[in-house]
Amino acid sequence: MPDQTLLHLAPHLVLGGIALAARAVGAREAHLCVARAHQVPELRAALAERGRHGLDPVPVRVHQLPHHYVSSEESALVNWLNGGDARPTATPPRPFEKGVGKRPTLVDNVETLAHLALIARYGATWYRQAGAPDAPGTTLVTLGGAVQHPGVHEAAMGARLAELLDLGGGPDGPLSAGLVGGFFGSWLPPTTVLGTRFTKADLAGLGAGPGAGVLVALPQGACGLAETAAILTFLARNGTQQCGPCRFGLPAVAEDFTALAYGRLDPASLHRLEQRVGLLAGRGACRHPDGASRLAATALHTFAADVKRHLHAGPCPGAHRPPVIDVPDGAVPTAEQWR
Repeated sequence: MPDQTLLHLAPHLVLGGIALAARAVGAREAHLCVARAHQVPELRAALAERGRHGLDPVPVRVHQLPHHYVSSEESALVNWLNGGDARPTATPPRPFEKGVGKRPTLVDNVETLAHLALIARYGATWYRQAGAPDAPGTTLVTLGGAVQHPGVHEAAMGARLAELLDLGGGPDGPLSAGLVGGFFGSWLPPTTVLGTRFTKADLAGLGAGPGAGVLVALPQGACGLAETAAILTFLARNGTQQCGPCRFGLPAVAEDFTALAYGRLDPASLHRLEQRVGLLAGRGACRHPDGASRLAATALHTFAADVKRHLHAGPCPGAHRPPVIDVPDGAVPTAEQWR
């Protein structure tokens, strides 16, 4: 993922961005929260090196977060740093209003901080040399699925999705769809994927967004419904279980979608699935159900022909092939593991 790649390859770029952000907002302390245990000693070593040169205006503490899907959400971060569980909390107030220690808190991801450090060093004019006039700069994109060279690639903002796939050597065969934005993303038809610019504005017109900067090319022959069912099951197992959409709605949607993917959903129950998907968004304490709703809704639309086939003729052969998207096991964390 882009954040892990940046922290591994260019930790001082991120730490320089933290120093600049801290100075700009008058912070008294800064916290860098990471999910992987091996990153902690690497970053502490980088901070010690910076300390010998007096580069950081405020102390920076490195923390290893509980490794759950929603633990890096901004309100979950603040709640955890305040001594609570790494679960999202109801808002308002937002962290910029009342955050760590009940003080206004700036929360940024590491790519934003790295860009801040580069702009401070080279200037805004330099930054705008890359990208489009309405979307300047570059971004890190994780390419997966049916591409020759999957992995993290740097791309100019405003590039078309086809150009992003070319960074990974291009598709290794015909595509049936593309997943834009990651697990909370949107499925788009192949022609749309190839022709759309990777900008927030362009994707918003399609009901999509850059999200986590992930683009997965789904090859023909793979089953988009089965891929979606696996992701929804993971998201259902990783909900915080704090409110109705995560406790009841998302598991019900994941169960129905799995039945659809494997030809076990009664055709009369499709309307129930569509209703449940529509009821998820905007009802939770955080955006976890919203992302799952968008993923499910776009899958039902993009794979509409497959939905009919699975309902009336059983699952397609692709439903029983190895998955294209690597989905973690997704066991539900215990209360102690949230800490």
